[in-house]
Amino acid sequence: MKKRFSLMLVIMLLFVTVLAACSGGGENAEPATGESTNTETQSNTPPAKEEATQNDGLFEASDMSANPSTATNRKDTLVVGTVSPKGVFNPLFQDSAYDDQINLLLFDSFESINGDGTYSPHLADSIDVSDDGLKYTFKLKPGVTYTDGTPVTVKDFYFALKVLHDKSYDGSSDPLSYSIKGGQDYYDGKSNEISGVKIIDDNTVEVEVTEVTALTKDFLGGIPFLPEHYYGKNYKQGNVETVKALNEKPLGTGQYILTSFKPGQEVTLVANENYFAGTPKIKNVIFKSTTDETKLAMLESGEIDMDMVTVDEDNVEALQLLGFLDINIFPTNGYGYIGMNHEKEKFQDPKVRQALIYGLNRAEIVEAVYGKFADVINIPQSKQSWAYTDESIEKYEFDIEKAKSLLDEAGWTVGGDGIREKNGEKFKIDFSGTADNPVVDAILPIMTANYKELGIDIVAETLDFNAILDKTDKGDFDMFFMAWGLTPDPDSTVYLTGGAQNRLKYSNPAYDDLMKQGKRELNLEKRKEIYAKAYQELNKDIPDILMYQRRDGWAINGRVNGLDITPYKKFVVELYKAELEQ
Repeated sequence: MKKRFSLMLVIMLLFVTVLAACSGGGENAEPATGESTNTETQSNTPPAKEEATQNDGLFEASDMSANPSTATNRKDTLVVGTVSPKGVFNPLFQDSAYDDQINLLLFDSFESINGDGTYSPHLADSIDVSDDGLKYTFKLKPGVTYTDGTPVTVKDFYFALKVLHDKSYDGSSDPLSYSIKGGQDYYDGKSNEISGVKIIDDNTVEVEVTEVTALTKDFLGGIPFLPEHYYGKNYKQGNVETVKALNEKPLGTGQYILTSFKPGQEVTLVANENYFAGTPKIKNVIFKSTTDETKLAMLESGEIDMDMVTVDEDNVEALQLLGFLDINIFPTNGYGYIGMNHEKEKFQDPKVRQALIYGLNRAEIVEAVYGKFADVINIPQSKQSWAYTDESIEKYEFDIEKAKSLLDEAGWTVGGDGIREKNGEKFKIDFSGTADNPVVDAILPIMTANYKELGIDIVAETLDFNAILDKTDKGDFDMFFMAWGLTPDPDSTVYLTGGAQNRLKYSNPAYDDLMKQGKRELNLEKRKEIYAKAYQELNKDIPDILMYQRRDGWAINGRVNGLDITPYKKFVVELYKAELEQ
């Protein structure tokens, strides 16, 4: 059977933070920035641009006769390798890309992402925007039901908006920034309704905002429907705990239904036979926990059908030699970074932060892990984005002497033991990275040696991904390695003062102002200019140590047909269309 595996390597210069292709292959990822907050999209689409290189593409299986019986004997089940989900199966509260891929199978919204980063109606029959851009009318497709058989109405969309605007809401979305009329009053408890939301009938809702932004329509279009009869049964304004209590017992309209969750082991789902877009062709899907140490052997044995893999020359060659795997390689819509805690005094001086980046041989680390399949970056943006710029961007190439000089200027002097100190404090950094991670394995020896030469003591620990998330949530860290997946639009809260996704507790009023301007500007060319200034500001101030944009790689058993994966679109978005070749 001819493969229908779509690889979108013609990428629209439309949008990247957050997830987005935000997981896998040699690193652990946070949700696509903006994606978990449903803040994606640009209303005016710029022209397409090809970004494919000889290192990108779909390399099809060459010998399906080598396919192991472990895989071919599974006639109705797809097994997907993944980093262990945390079990937050509610898209309003998720904080990892691995929960997000499950939630995309369980819940739907008015709009869905396309391969090029644009958006199209999904649950919406129509979307109308008023001439002044302040009123958005969404009409729901008729006949959609939840997996318990209950009809979907726009009241469930409104209920999700109420949860997001509740003062006790502690997820990563930032709905107040979208200025829905009456949203602040609901948040403050001054009203028990959001005055800007008007239910016209069971299938029609109008949302009024108080200011126009380039993102409002698709922010609203991305709000997942939460059935009020289920999640709202015990909800009272000011307390979302009853909603969160159902995180491991989700109910949605989605392609699949959760049947079991074994933390650290697997998530099992079964097809929703009444899915509004058509019954999924694959009856069962299992997400099985893997690591970089185990996934290649599990692919080879047929224990799993697909997984993201570290894209380096050795892995690509080894996977191709197996013969029965398709290998899909494309530019990652995201970046790896080393975060630092800006609440710690030692990281509050920009000279120190500049020293830390000048004094780390990032190019050596990236080369060691990815070879030709990654590039060192200096702004938190994908090169595929319309917002990318390299104008007036300092490259911070490795310069140990410059780093020493900056630390001297910042008042950190070398003590008798070779470790710098200031005001009686030794310059020690506690670094956290995920275990069995080739990026962390490359970072640690190089960082330790480089920083020792600078006079900085590194104390490292390796943990699982969810443990690192917990540490950053509590602010219990000095530095850590992680990755952000990016949304099509550059709007993001990752570096905003008080931003919902600002794990670093970074603050820069000049950057904050530019990001506000960028969101409110509707002209694409003007937005480009604004975001270029925002990235230049970050490049000068160094909120974190940006490491690389790599290539993503999916190794997929050749028996799987019909997947659609791009830098912007996860394979789960339209998994219901995929088939297993018998």
